[in-house]
Amino acid sequence: MKQLLVFQGPVSSRSGYGDHSRDLVKSLIKMDRFNIKINDMPWGVCPRDGLKKGVHDEIISMLVNGSQLDRQPEVFVQVSVPNEFYTLGKFNIGITAGIETTLCAPEWIEGLNRMDLIIVPSNHAKNVFLNTVYDKKDKATKQTISQLKVQKPIEVLFEGVDLEVFNTKNEIPKSINKAMENVSTKYNFLVCAHWLNGEYGHDRKDLATTLRCFLETFKKANKKPGLVLKTSSATFSVKDRENMLARIDAVKESSGLSDSQFSNIYLLHGDLSEREMNGLYNHHKIKSMVSFTKGEGYGRPLAEFSTTGKPIIASNWSGHLDFCKYIVKVGGDLKNVHESASWEKVILPEAKWFYVNVAHASGCLLEVFNKNKTAIENAKKQKSHINKNFSLEAMDIAFAELINTNIPVQEQIKLPKLELPKLNKV
Repeated sequence: MKQLLVFQGPVSSRSGYGDHSRDLVKSLIKMDRFNIKINDMPWGVCPRDGLKKGVHDEIISMLVNGSQLDRQPEVFVQVSVPNEFYTLGKFNIGITAGIETTLCAPEWIEGLNRMDLIIVPSNHAKNVFLNTVYDKKDKATKQTISQLKVQKPIEVLFEGVDLEVFNTKNEIPKSINKAMENVSTKYNFLVCAHWLNGEYGHDRKDLATTLRCFLETFKKANKKPGLVLKTSSATFSVKDRENMLARIDAVKESSGLSDSQFSNIYLLHGDLSEREMNGLYNHHKIKSMVSFTKGEGYGRPLAEFSTTGKPIIASNWSGHLDFCKYIVKVGGDLKNVHESASWEKVILPEAKWFYVNVAHASGCLLEVFNKNKTAIENAKKQKSHINKNFSLEAMDIAFAELINTNIPVQEQIKLPKLELPKLNKV
């Protein structure tokens, strides 16, 4: 009899956590070791239509309500932020994307310690968890009496790229060709990011700095590249798009440049499927990806774009460096999170994250735009590196090894053979 495994996570959510949850469930199915039941959970305000009939039928058939369980599961897998972790099974696994800063909240440490095993996508996340320590002090003497730190084992499991979807050989969808018709520049940098909390220059993806740096770098150039901003939000509504345009306009106004110098910035705001994203990555007008991120737990779009063999320019810090081996790395400094970007129990104002050196970032943009030979050769190496070591197939193998190493196989209880008593003559 197979062990009962309850998987709890945002499997229907269209989000990074949702994508990863679906990948993990598929991987567990391939192991053919468990009787899997799935408790789908919301993820913020993200749409919950990520499960498609005809594509995810097997996953859909496993969906249950918690009250439908007739016994305690042998294994409980929860995909969430650590402060929400709780125990349900005989063996409990907490999976989280980790943290983008240098410090996590005490509530996260407490949540991690409730689990039997913790899985994170990067060494950055693992190291931040292990290095976060809080002193518990005696109220009277103010002396340290104990420490709050991670006590449970932490393993790293990368988020694999589906090479059947993210592949240069796949056809560019008509929707992407149509969307790119208005892009008149032949050479375009691509930025894929949400515009998150934070005043100018302090949002985690640092889109404001990216825009300003791009404009300043090429304002006097005879030949100007373009910048395609692929953004999204919870609802993908017209209102959200207008809000994004307003933020872009605010950066333009602060730059002091003329309107004629803004014609090479394009906004693609909305919901794209994985195949459409692959089409965007591989479109002939897209030549490179840029990410001046302040921090990543992993950095899934960077992994996906790596399959194109085109150059990547990204911050030289945090989770994506696990797989971004052959990229153009932008230097900078670790500085405190700005109060405007803080998020209670998640992004702490006393934590630090990465601020790119704008002058160096500008040089990196010019280096790639001028078709630096080393950058082009390294992009091909990066593609090979991802395809060989960070595919969805490679993740399946690594996940199975983690499961088999940490969860004992349930032994079947052998009952003694029943022997009939000898008959006596009466």
